[in-house]
Amino acid sequence: MRVVALFALLLAWPAAGEYAEVHGLKMYYEAHGAGRPVVLLHGGMTTIHFSFAAQIPAFAQNHRVVAIEQMGHGHTADVAGRELSYAGMAEDTVAILAQLGIRNADLVGFSDGGQIALRLAFTHPELVRRVIVSGVGLGDLSVQQQKAMQTLSPGLLPKAFREEYEQVSPDGPAHWPVFFEKVRAMWSTPGWGISKPELATIKAPVLLVFGDRDFTSVEEAATIYHSIPGAQLFIVPGAGHGAFRDRPEWLNPVVLDFLDRE
Repeated sequence: MRVVALFALLLAWPAAGEYAEVHGLKMYYEAHGAGRPVVLLHGGMTTIHFSFAAQIPAFAQNHRVVAIEQMGHGHTADVAGRELSYAGMAEDTVAILAQLGIRNADLVGFSDGGQIALRLAFTHPELVRRVIVSGVGLGDLSVQQQKAMQTLSPGLLPKAFREEYEQVSPDGPAHWPVFFEKVRAMWSTPGWGISKPELATIKAPVLLVFGDRDFTSVEEAATIYHSIPGAQLFIVPGAGHGAFRDRPEWLNPVVLDFLDRE
């Protein structure tokens, strides 16, 4: 029933997709609602809709929601010869926010989008008012984890990733293996995350969200929590990596309460 409800929400959205020229990209974004800006940053290999189907209608009631799709993801085409990196996607995000005249925004990031949001919080603090991230990690991969990531194959990913990609990507279905390899290379790079000293420099209020069955262990989540001054921590019971999708009825009120504090 939850899946049916999410698709009903999608069908109710007005057509709001637009593009901005950013660093050689034709970068796709959607804008919904009005009010203080909330920027949504999707998860790796997914789209705005996959990551935030249950959040956009709720958040847009009282906020200007701007959702962005990164290079190679969703409706934003890949760029030949350019690798994917969190630093690169963060700077693309900075550029599109500048074009849209957005400063002092609330950032909501899921997984890879959360890594980007935290990076923006300490590299471009002037752009960030508050930060909510789900499913982030430090990126300290063990040798075993590095080997597993290096041998990751498309068949091990959720089928929905590829199906949605084939439906909306301007690069076409045949480009999926190229895109997959770029993401896999980024994920398998040692130290891809944010260090504890970098987290310690974040000044914006941060809400950290993790499922108790997330890829990130509860212990690592606690380490991230203790590394960010004044951070708040929400462990979602019975949820995996996709807490925003798994438990929107719990998360949406908590996120909105956090966003609407002065």
